Amino acid sequence: MYILKTKGTSKIPDYIQIRDNEFALIAQFKAKSPHRTIFKNGLGKHKEKIMRVIEDVEFGKLIKIDLN
Repeated sequence: MYILKTKGTSKIPDYIQIRDNEFALIAQFKAKSPHRTIFKNGLGKHKEKIMRVIEDVEFGKLIKIDLN
């Protein structure tokens, strides 16, 4: 699974994308409110690991994470 954090502009907010190993988009959500979307997309059991990565990753960097 991959996580990408994109920087917004003054009118467009920052976004987080979560993609699978084939790089298909699983979830895209605003960086300000990730908790609800993580649960909504069935990733609740991995919430803490995903949140750590989201907080630590720089904008524009693609990070591969293993959720097993």
